[in-house]
Parts: sequence; C-alpha cells; structure tokens
Amino acid sequence: MKKYRYGLFVLIIIFAIALAACGGDEETPEATPEETAEEPMEQPTGRGALFNTVKERGKVLCGSRTDLAGFGYLDADGKNVGFDIDFCRAVAAAVFGDAGAVEFIPLTAAERGPALQTGEVDILSRNATWTSSRDAQWGNFTAVTFYDGQGYMVPAASGITTIEELDGATVCVTSGTTTELNLADSFRQRGLDFTATVFEDTETVYSTYESGACDATTSDKSQLAAVRSGFEDPDAHVILDITISKEPLTPAVPSGDDQWFDIVKSVAWALMNAEELGVTQANVDDMLNSDNIKVRRLLGAEGEFGQSDLGLDADFVVNVIKAVGNYGEIYDRYMGPNGDAFTLPRGLNELWTNGGLIYAPPMR
Repeated sequence: MKKYRYGLFVLIIIFAIALAACGGDEETPEATPEETAEEPMEQPTGRGALFNTVKERGKVLCGSRTDLAGFGYLDADGKNVGFDIDFCRAVAAAVFGDAGAVEFIPLTAAERGPALQTGEVDILSRNATWTSSRDAQWGNFTAVTFYDGQGYMVPAASGITTIEELDGATVCVTSGTTTELNLADSFRQRGLDFTATVFEDTETVYSTYESGACDATTSDKSQLAAVRSGFEDPDAHVILDITISKEPLTPAVPSGDDQWFDIVKSVAWALMNAEELGVTQANVDDMLNSDNIKVRRLLGAEGEFGQSDLGLDADFVVNVIKAVGNYGEIYDRYMGPNGDAFTLPRGLNELWTNGGLIYAPPMR
C-alpha cells in the first residue's frame, strides 16, 4: 500500500512538471503592456527631457493671463504685456536668443495647477503664490520674483478700517486660489462671520464687487492695486492697511527636468544680478567691456557660471537684458512712477542693497 501511494505521488509530480513545461499557466498569462496600461503613459522625464522638447518645438509655452494690469494683460494692439509676461520672454531670449519665441496660454486661477501637472505649459508665470502644498502637488517653484501679501479692498464711503468691522460682510473672492483659505482663516481666527461670493473668473469677482453686490473683496495687494486702477472711480475704493498673509509670487515649471528647472531659476537670478550690477537694456553692450569682473562674468565676456551645464550660450544673459531689461526695469515698466499700468512702490521688491528682499545667488 505504501508503495502504491509513493508511486501515485511520483506520478502527480511528473504530471505537474509536464504541465509547466507545456505552458500549464495559460489561464494567467503575463499581461501585455497594452492590457496593463489603464492610464496614459507619463511624459518622458529626466534631466534635459523638457528642455529638449522646448528646443525641438522652437518656442516656450507660458501659462499666463490677459486680465490683470501690471502683471499679465493685453495692450492697445492686443499684445501680451506685463511683469509676468516679460519673464517668459526673458526665458525665450535665454534659450533661443529670441524673446518672441514664446506662446502665451491664458489660464484661470483654477487651471494653473493642472496645466503644470499635465505639462500643458513649460512655465507658469501668472502671479502664483508659492506654498508648500503647491510645491508638492503642482510642480517646481523657481525663484520668488515678487513679494506680496493679501489684503482687503472696501468702498471708501463705508468707513471700514479693520477686519473686525467686516463682521457679517459679503466678500467677493476668486476660487482656486490661496485667497479663499486666507479669507476663511482671517475671519475664523477672530471669531467673525462672513459670506463668500465665489467666482472662477477674476473679472467677474471685481465687477461684482464694483457693482456693490459685495461689501469687500480680497486678494494680493498688488492685484487689488491693479484692479482698482481700472475702476470707473478708483478713489471710491480703498485698500485697507492690513496684510493677512505672505504671498511670494513665483514662476513654476513641471516636475521631472532639473535642467529646465535650473534654466528658469538662472534667468530670474540673472535679471536681479543685472540690476544690482547696473547692467541695463541701454548699456549692456558697453558693459561687455566693463572693468568689473562680476559684470563680465555675468555677460559671458569671461569665465563661467554654469552656462554650458545649463545648455545655454555663454552670453545668454546679454540676450535676456537686451530683450526685457533687468529686474528693476521690468518692474518700473509696468508699476514704476511712470509705469504703463499703475504706480506701486517697490517696498519688499527693492534690491536687498536698498532694504528689500530681492536677493539672488551670485553668478559664479
């Protein structure tokens, strides 16, 4: 009996081996790539991936806006202009030697994050606040180009000067922004009530407020100043002397390409260092012969600060400054004493040498 059982066991083992050899696992074959691909393949990533795509395309795709004076708007000829717009032109000048090699893609506030996440844009330059959650979710934030803070605007006739006096107010606000959370936090922290009137479209937010349908509106103070300048009667509205948040406005790029990330940061740093060193749109050619070693290195006349590692020409900064000027020139073009849009004192956006926060790593 024992021999019989042993023989049966051996036969079972042999049969199992034979099935395996003949493909006995046919019921659970290895899935093909097509069968396992439930989601679209991710875009190629790695150092240089996005940069190479931009170079092959021949232009930079810039996520922007067309409705905010000073930062991103259309001039009388329908041309995209503004502080954020010029930054994208500067990147195009750095990469292609041509500030016109850029396509502007208008985005609402709610569309900004998804546009970065999906790679719809190469750069987001649309007065976006750098926050920890956005850095983790949206993409890579580069260098702070504008220091701001959230405030409130109210009708001058209201006589309101404090947040406490807004208890029970209706406040117009844009959806998909840090502004919503800051608004809620500032009232909840003080035990105050409010009603938020929310719109995705910024223009609707402010037209609703201007019509009197809201007691107040809130956003970054620079945005409030920009919008107020376009009201029918700007003096009928006041921006309260209150700042409820930190709003560092920062261009951002999609995650995955450190080279592209470094390029965009370097362009921002070049603009700031150029102002600090006195290099302007008018004198950049003459400055190539400067006795200042830092100036000559910045402009590629001698030495290196990483241009070849970035994949850019040694003199790319010359092209940038010729195209848009230095940081201060861009600021003054739109928001200086004789700015095209409105006047807004530089404040924290002064160079660090003038008491501000604009401080860039040295180019060396």
